[in-house]
Amino acid sequence: FAIWTSSLMANDVEDKKTKPNIIYFLVDDLGYADVGFNGCKDFKTPNIDKLATTGAILESFYVQPVCSPSRSCLLSGRYGTHTGVYNVVNENKSPEYPLPLNEQTLPQTLQKAGYYTAIFGKWHLGASMPQYKPTQRGFNYQYGLMSGGIDYFEHLGSKADSHGGPDWYRNDLPITEEGYSTDLIAKEVCKVILESKKGKPLFLYVPFNAVHVAIKATQEKMSLYPDLNEKRKVLAAAMSSVDDAVGKIISAMMSKGLNDNTLIIFSSDNGGQSWDNSKFARNTPLRGGKSDIYEGGIRVCAFANFPTKIPSGIKIAQPIHIVDWYPTLTKLAGSSVKQELPLDGLDIWDVLTKGAVSPHDAILLMGSRNNQQAIRMGDWKLLINASEFKSVKKSQPTELYNLKVDISETNNLADSEPEIVKTMLARLDQFMKGAVRNGNKN
Repeated sequence: FAIWTSSLMANDVEDKKTKPNIIYFLVDDLGYADVGFNGCKDFKTPNIDKLATTGAILESFYVQPVCSPSRSCLLSGRYGTHTGVYNVVNENKSPEYPLPLNEQTLPQTLQKAGYYTAIFGKWHLGASMPQYKPTQRGFNYQYGLMSGGIDYFEHLGSKADSHGGPDWYRNDLPITEEGYSTDLIAKEVCKVILESKKGKPLFLYVPFNAVHVAIKATQEKMSLYPDLNEKRKVLAAAMSSVDDAVGKIISAMMSKGLNDNTLIIFSSDNGGQSWDNSKFARNTPLRGGKSDIYEGGIRVCAFANFPTKIPSGIKIAQPIHIVDWYPTLTKLAGSSVKQELPLDGLDIWDVLTKGAVSPHDAILLMGSRNNQQAIRMGDWKLLINASEFKSVKKSQPTELYNLKVDISETNNLADSEPEIVKTMLARLDQFMKGAVRNGNKN
């Protein structure tokens, strides 16, 4: 307790005067156990691990089971039940269902607080019309891709969720560049940092397209892993490039003397793809993976690092959700959380800095498929229609797990704990009242 208190008191005065820089590293489809700080032994992620172990590892950090909904939650501070973003935003389909234009985004709020806001990497929240694109949604600067996935070298978009043509932009305008996407992103972030104006706080959102399929890696990184099978090798190599990128960006911040006043956040956007018996991504010890509402799809590796503000070398088991960053960062930046649309996220600063309990009495965990819902209350988690990817049944029993003793969700206690099921179903019903359909349709 003394560590928490002294850290906080020593910097109270400074905190009120100086707006912190904020960097959010979002890795695409990263497995829960595919970083060193979460127990990975066969990947090399030294830069990421150092930041994690000198900050706070978030052991129960929740997102959505697929790409766009997690990004929507982060940038709006609101659940999909309020934004209508339940599944991937697909530019190749009509309607596209982007993040609705009436949502006030996190970068818009931070701009009002005097921040320079920039996005480097994957947007995936709407691109069919100019008003959906990043520079119209609160970012002063944009660099990277608009769709869900690209070729890492040729920068061609996936035909599955975009036009399939070139997908590489600067300030929402198409550009042509050669190079490996992760390296290009790192170079661009460093350039913006080194050219930043003194005294202008930065919000740098860095959503890598790595390690989304179809994964490719450089030969240099592939050579680091001669003993891995081919699928794990390319994933490990792609992650090594992400780790290098993180290291370069942190070095750029240090060269500008900004590191001591910078909050660094790291997470995956959803669980790793583990559909082939874990020969690819690993979410151990969690059940399932991307697209599931079992823990392997929605509980992801994450940490927060802020020198002298967040204690070093701690682990936080309290459940928090990606929607919580919106109010937390807004207050930290000295901006107002009051807006037309009520936030679902709650301020978690005391959880990070004082060891407080989660401000949530319950966390809603929506799936990307119809009738796929979950809710966590304390150590208990209730799931409806939760079968693992590619094995959804038309009707399934309600599932109840005690995550404190059964993190792998192997022992369904729904039949033996009817009162807990009843209480949690009632709370879930409260969450679902007034829920909008896809595209924010009532």
